[in-house]
Amino acid sequence: MESILALTARHGYSIVFLAVLAESLSLPIPAALAMIAGGALAASGMLNIGWVLAVCVIAMILADSLIYYFGRTMGWWLLALLCKVSLNPETCVLRSAESFYKRGRTTLVIAKFIPGVATMAAPLAGSMKMRPGQFLIYDLAGAFLYAFVYTGLGYVFHNFLSVMVHGFEAAGHLAVLVTAIAVVVYFGYRIRIYLKNRIYREVPRAAIEELRRKLDSGDGSVMLVDVRSHGYYDAGASRILGSIRLEPNSLAEKLHDLPKDREIYLYCT
Repeated sequence: MESILALTARHGYSIVFLAVLAESLSLPIPAALAMIAGGALAASGMLNIGWVLAVCVIAMILADSLIYYFGRTMGWWLLALLCKVSLNPETCVLRSAESFYKRGRTTLVIAKFIPGVATMAAPLAGSMKMRPGQFLIYDLAGAFLYAFVYTGLGYVFHNFLSVMVHGFEAAGHLAVLVTAIAVVVYFGYRIRIYLKNRIYREVPRAAIEELRRKLDSGDGSVMLVDVRSHGYYDAGASRILGSIRLEPNSLAEKLHDLPKDREIYLYCT
């Protein structure tokens, strides 16, 4: 926290802008801490709280609009690319798609507070062809809410943050040691989760010609299941002849209903 406060005090609005922009572009930068530091410095008279809020919102809108545009033009290619850096690709898109399905466009208002959804919301909105005007309105509301909460925390609790900084200064090497241990434990946990979920990174695939031959044989040994994500499927959507529909977020509950004596092929968007 001390280093973030010091950096923000020296470089002012630019460090807040860059931190928020980087996080909004899906880089592992703690923008929330930068916003809290900006709010604390504004309470101390070193920055203007209005400009801090404006800088945060502008950075988020710029980054989100860029990713939204790429989502519209690149579609699932961009979503797949973002999911490759996710620790659990199995649920990367599904969690965001489910949020859009349940909450609609208002997902953009709360997306930045939800890990995973924060990364996927803007490109998913683009790939679902949400109108640009609608996207900007809801994304602006979400950006302002996110900035208001974290800069507000820094502004209201700036005295407490100052005590924390002085405490770290007094603790000296102990604080550095505790921080180092926390970092090692954190990355150890992330590596464990990565190893646990790496099996989901290799998805077995079948050639269309091979599947067509099995279907043409007519022996009933093949079942096709449509698991397209929310936003890309509705009740009137066309499906492959003979396939059944399963909601992708209900697969865990529906698996026991699938026959065990047939080859099951899933297809998505």
